[in-house]
Amino acid sequence: MQYWLQLTFFKMGFWITWAIIPVLVEILPAIISSIRVLYRGLHPRNLTAPEKLPVISVLVPVYNSEDTLFACLDSIAQSTYPQELIQVIVADNQSTDNSFAVFNEAQNHFQTLRLFLIHTPKGKALALNVAMYNAIGTYIINIDSDGRLERHALMNMVLRFENDPHIAAMTGTVLSDKKQIKQTRRHSLRLLQRNEYFEYAQAFLSGRTIESDRNQLFTMSGAFSAFRRNVLFDTFMYDTETVGEDTDMTFQIRQRLGDHVVLCDNAIFYVGPISGLGQLYTQRQRWQRGELESAHKYTDDRVGLNKFFGNFMVRRLMIDHTFMFPKMIWFFASIALLFFRFSPVVLIASYLMIYFLYVIVSFFNFISVRAMLKAFPEELAFYDRQWVLMLTLPLYNLFCFWFRLIGTINMMVRPADWDSRNAKAETRGFWRQLKLDLKRAWAYFKSKISD
Repeated sequence: MQYWLQLTFFKMGFWITWAIIPVLVEILPAIISSIRVLYRGLHPRNLTAPEKLPVISVLVPVYNSEDTLFACLDSIAQSTYPQELIQVIVADNQSTDNSFAVFNEAQNHFQTLRLFLIHTPKGKALALNVAMYNAIGTYIINIDSDGRLERHALMNMVLRFENDPHIAAMTGTVLSDKKQIKQTRRHSLRLLQRNEYFEYAQAFLSGRTIESDRNQLFTMSGAFSAFRRNVLFDTFMYDTETVGEDTDMTFQIRQRLGDHVVLCDNAIFYVGPISGLGQLYTQRQRWQRGELESAHKYTDDRVGLNKFFGNFMVRRLMIDHTFMFPKMIWFFASIALLFFRFSPVVLIASYLMIYFLYVIVSFFNFISVRAMLKAFPEELAFYDRQWVLMLTLPLYNLFCFWFRLIGTINMMVRPADWDSRNAKAETRGFWRQLKLDLKRAWAYFKSKISD
C-alpha cells in the first residue's frame, strides 16, 4: 500500500510541476486582478458633465452591410448624446450590395441626425483614414457597421474624456448582442455564442480594466474606439499593411506618442454573435497575426525574460505566445506517456486539477464583472443567467488556444495569405499535403527496394 501511495504522489508531483507555470503566470494573477476589479466596480468614478458638450464625429466604415447598417445608425440616433452635436460619416469602401439604399433610407428616417456618406478605397483601414479627414468633432469615435451602441455609450465616453485630459484614446466594452443570441435556434451554436459573450464580458470588464489602469492596454477594439482629434492626427493614421490596424494604432499612441490609452468600461457596444466554429477559427488567427505583427514592430530588441515583471509587453508575449508551445508539448506528452504505462487515473486527475483551477478563475471573474455591470440592470440579469458557463469556458478557451496556435504557425509559414483561409480550406490542405508526403515516402521506399 505504501509503495502505491509513494508511486501515486511521485507521478502527481511530476504533473504538479507542469501545472506550476499556468498557476503562477495565469491563474494567480487572474484571481488577484479580479479582486481588484471587484473593488473598482464597488467604487465607481464620479464624472461631472461640462457646461457645454463638444461636437463629436462618429465614423462607420461600411462594406456590404445592408443587413446591419440601419440598426447601427438607429442606435446612434437613439443615443442620449444630443443629435445636433453628432456628425456621422458612413465610409463605404466599395460595397457591392444595397448598403447605399439602406443609407438613403436612414437619411430620410433620421432627419435630425447629420448623416454623411463618402466613398473610399476598399479596406477598413483606408476607409477610416479617409473619413478622419472629413471629421470635424473634438472627439472621433469609430464603430463597426454590424453592431449597435448602448444608449449611454457615446455620452459616457465623452464624459470620460472631459474629466481626464490625460486620456488620448479609449476603447469601449464590446459584448455579443444578447438579443441575437436568444434568437439562435440551434442549441450547439447558442452554447458557443453564450461562451463568446461570457468571454467578452470577462476579457473587457475584468482583464482590460486592469490593463487600462496601468496604461498597458494591448489593443483598442477595432469595433468601438475613440480618440481626441488632435492626438489622432499626430499618428501615422491606420496601418493599411496589417490585419491588426487597431493594435497598431494603440501602440502608436502609447509607445510612440507616450500618451494614455484606456478602457471606458461603461460604454457598451453590441456586436453580432459568432456564426460558428469556422468564423471563430479565422477570427482568432487574424487576431493572433495582428498581435504578433504589432509586437514585432514595437518591441525593443533588448526585451528579455529578466523584464517579465517590469514590462507588460514581455508578459503578454510570454503568456499569449511563447507558452503556447510548452502547452502543446504538455498536451501531446501526456498522451504519449500512456504508452509507457503511466497511470491514466493520475493523468485524468491532473487534467481535472488544472480544469478546476481555471473554473475558479472564471468564478472570480464572474463576481468582478457583476460589480462592473451593476449600472446596466438588463445586461446584469442576462449575465447572471450565464453562470453555468463558468464550467464550459475553460473548454471554450482550449479551442481558442489551438486556433491561435495554428495562427502562429501559419504566420511563420505563410505570412502573406494565411489569414484568408478558413477551417475547411486548412483541413483540405492538410489532407492533400499528407497524401503527397505518403506518396513521396512510398516512392522513396520502392526505389530503395529496387536498388
